[in-house]
Amino acid sequence: MAVCARLCGVGQSRRCRRRQRQNQQGQGSDSDMDEEEEERIVGLKQSDAGGGGGPESGAATAGPSDACENGSGHVNRGSLDSTSTGPQHPQSLAELPPELLVETFSLLPGTALPNVALVCKKFRQILNTETIWRRRCMEEFGMKEDLRKMEVEGVSSRDIYVKRVNPRVKSGRFMKLLPDYEHMDYRDVYTHLLHPYRQILGLWQPDIGPYGGLLNVVVDGLFIIGWMYLPPHDPRVEDPMRRRPLFRIHLWESKKSTVECMYGHKGPHKGDIQTGKKDEFSTKCSQTDHHRMPGGRQEEFRTWLEEEWGRTLEEIFHEHMQELILMKFIYTSQYDNCLTYRRIYLPPTMPSDLLHPGLFKGTYGSHGLEIVMLSFHGNSARATKLTGDPNVPAGQLTLDVDLSRPVVLPDLKHQRNIEELSRLVLGVHEEVQRAQQQQQQAMDTATAEGACSDVTAAGGVEAERVTGTDSPPPDPSSSISPPESQPFVLPLGVTARNEVYPRTCRKCFYGTGLIAGHGFTSPERTPGLFVLFDADRFGFIWLELKSFSLYSRLTDNLAHSYAPNMERFEAMLGNMQSWTS
Repeated sequence: MAVCARLCGVGQSRRCRRRQRQNQQGQGSDSDMDEEEEERIVGLKQSDAGGGGGPESGAATAGPSDACENGSGHVNRGSLDSTSTGPQHPQSLAELPPELLVETFSLLPGTALPNVALVCKKFRQILNTETIWRRRCMEEFGMKEDLRKMEVEGVSSRDIYVKRVNPRVKSGRFMKLLPDYEHMDYRDVYTHLLHPYRQILGLWQPDIGPYGGLLNVVVDGLFIIGWMYLPPHDPRVEDPMRRRPLFRIHLWESKKSTVECMYGHKGPHKGDIQTGKKDEFSTKCSQTDHHRMPGGRQEEFRTWLEEEWGRTLEEIFHEHMQELILMKFIYTSQYDNCLTYRRIYLPPTMPSDLLHPGLFKGTYGSHGLEIVMLSFHGNSARATKLTGDPNVPAGQLTLDVDLSRPVVLPDLKHQRNIEELSRLVLGVHEEVQRAQQQQQQAMDTATAEGACSDVTAAGGVEAERVTGTDSPPPDPSSSISPPESQPFVLPLGVTARNEVYPRTCRKCFYGTGLIAGHGFTSPERTPGLFVLFDADRFGFIWLELKSFSLYSRLTDNLAHSYAPNMERFEAMLGNMQSWTS
């Protein structure tokens, strides 16, 4: 408000209005815009080509009683005293034509506009213009649909509709549960929907024990919708992830936002969202009876299994997989969509990154597809689980790749031999272990001499990178665009499910993968081979498990998701393990 007041040339708006009333008697000008002028404020133009201050141009330019007084306490009378027939130059912001004020105010953030309205009556009238608030909705929240066309175009997903049956014709059709948006405007949508819930937009991880998850909260038409990512029914990394709405927020005619739970089989029903802590919010279903089914838990399990896996339990022949599926249903169904979510940031992109960081889908044997976040930290590439399983839960570092230790693959004949590949990778693994032992001995010696501080700091960084050497970092450009791609084939005996992997790769590096027993018992980092295929795919050979995981990039447009800086991202990663351990 202080900035706008200085531009306008006034102090408090009350003083401005008092001076205006004193000037109205002497100048014979009315400072109030009538209703017709207010509705047409964007289209107003000066009727006088010279822009003079005559009566004919009073609707387009501010008269002396409309203009706020200057900082010296005197009314600006430049437009009245001047005898020049040329165009008059505005002496304050309030003297600009309304169409220019509309353009100016539409560039300001929506949070600043209420203070602008306090400056004077003219500004308050200008801020009733739909153009300003529509631009704010589009630029700040990505809203693209037109309010007046929403009833015709509908919402982006069929899941937002509810099936209603007409008993007279015994047929069903999908009916939109939408209020009458003809009586709303962009200012209502911004003020009562988008701005109050702006802090929940972006990526979130639900607190569902070891399983975790990925929730994307977006502005979808005139809704704010929380989409949960689910693996495809036939889990292949090249297939897109499925999405299911967990909740939605929208406005009714009362201009009051309404939260609805979308979980269950009876359609949208009453819910609630609480946003007490920073980077955290929780959802609560107020009608959990909508989640129940007449056939009890057995029918609920069969329906859940068909939705989650696209098959019946009898069609899953692997007994261990049946146990894992039943365990997940029992664990996750107890929450009834009453969950706590914590914010997830996508890693910032650095010029030295081997490839663009982000989210990838990966195969994990009988656990199916899981989502990991690939990020780069100096000479280290790390993949952190966003979805997990009872063995290695979400939030854990599943892959740690040392980019300073490339592995040159042998010819195809020797690549097919698992012993030959193990010999290459284990040789690098032994070098890393020796370097770590030497490093530990140096730290112990420095501690005994009472000069350990500098060595400890340096050693901690090296231990985290698992390098143990002063090797220079690899050239990212050569890794991303090598002169030739080298042939690649999986060794015989390595399980790769039914994934079709590329037959050439760009680079290979030594790395470790995290394995553990059920319940995350006896966790251990085992050596393996990181294989970079292209900008959107990589793989990892787990030597001890004799299995291969293929990862493919999740290409969805994820707005409001990137970390403001690397420090904020590192802090988020550090907290993630405590969330889901």
